[in-house]
Amino acid sequence: MTLRHFSIFICVCHENGITAAARKLHITQPSVSQAIRELEEHYNILLFERLGRRLFLTAAGQRLLTYAQNIIHLNLQTEEAMHSFNATGKIRVGASITIGESLLIDVLKKVNTQYPQAEILSQIHNSAVLEEMLLNNKLDLALIEGSIHSDHLQQLSFLKDELIFIASCNNQLAIKNDITPIDLQKQKFFVREAGSGTRELFEKNMQDAGIPYDIVGIYNSAETIKKAVSANLGISVISKRAVLTELHSGELISFSLPNIKFSRCFWLAYHKDKFITNLMQSFIDSCRQIPVIV
Repeated sequence: MTLRHFSIFICVCHENGITAAARKLHITQPSVSQAIRELEEHYNILLFERLGRRLFLTAAGQRLLTYAQNIIHLNLQTEEAMHSFNATGKIRVGASITIGESLLIDVLKKVNTQYPQAEILSQIHNSAVLEEMLLNNKLDLALIEGSIHSDHLQQLSFLKDELIFIASCNNQLAIKNDITPIDLQKQKFFVREAGSGTRELFEKNMQDAGIPYDIVGIYNSAETIKKAVSANLGISVISKRAVLTELHSGELISFSLPNIKFSRCFWLAYHKDKFITNLMQSFIDSCRQIPVIV
């Protein structure tokens, strides 16, 4: 069996059909059908059940899909490892929204100084999306603020982070000396979207502390949350790094509760089977050199 057979098989699985796979691969439908037939004949097993015009992956097909994806992934790693010996390199990096808005550009600048000819494709998504992209080999490295859930990913802690309560300087909380959970129940919260590491930590710690909260806005942007809070439409919990400018100017105020603390790590994650090129190592080292905020 060849890489071509496995690539076609994977595409048929992902596209849920011969016709869609042929269109995706820009080859004829008979060519796709022949490749699947050759796989089934070679392994003497049925890979798909054909019910009407629909294909359903069999248990054997599901097992082959796992192996085929690993084979294609290993081939891509071989290509990357060999090409990494060239003077230039290419990596795909991702960052969760808080990290992307506060740290990513500084890291890219450092790496670009060391590897000016390198091609670095960067993306910003929430933590859950980044984890899925790493598992599907759509990213080489990801900077994640949330928990890593897959055992197939390697994670390195590269920075401590703290979330803080923020409110407008015009909010009634700004003139209170001692803020209690009762005060928070009178407030409206703006929070990040599901899948965000910030949202995950906020919900867990608030629930552990037994503090109810009223959500009136769900945004996938720290900047939008800051604007909503600055307009005194509600309060939020956000990374201290994301609001340093607003805290310094007095546009926003921060406060804390005695029995709740939002501490976490920023993680650098990659697939356990990923070959670490010199360019990737430079990116990792640059992340570890980010100064800590006190």
